[in-house]
Amino acid sequence: MSKHYASARWEGNLVKGNGKYTLKTSGHEGGYSFTTRFEDDKKLSSPEELIGAAHAGCFSMAFAHSLDQAGFTPDSIETDATVTLAKTDAGFAITEILLKTRGKVAGISKEKFLEIAGGAKENCPVSKALKAVNISMEAELL
Repeated sequence: MSKHYASARWEGNLVKGNGKYTLKTSGHEGGYSFTTRFEDDKKLSSPEELIGAAHAGCFSMAFAHSLDQAGFTPDSIETDATVTLAKTDAGFAITEILLKTRGKVAGISKEKFLEIAGGAKENCPVSKALKAVNISMEAELL
């Protein structure tokens, strides 16, 4: 079993406070704030951005593995994730994640590429953890 560790600290009230996260294995640290999460301030990160990075990374790995298992060796897989945080009747929630992936894979048809991408989207561990969220995907074979 593999375990991964992160921590976060928040100081102050919600609107004027600020936070810091630490990815403990790598030592990477970053900040987040109310304005970077709920407004258009891009100076720091947000929990949703971190979820997007995790999802894009997990999906890309799962897709590469699925391609390999089907007999195709990918030259590259690039995935962007757009995570939508919206106000709902029940409060703020992550309502949608859009994965946009591009892959350079020799010898594969577009149809097979899309089929394998769809399976990876459904089966990567982060997608499974986020089943309550509408996850959509756009896939392009380069």
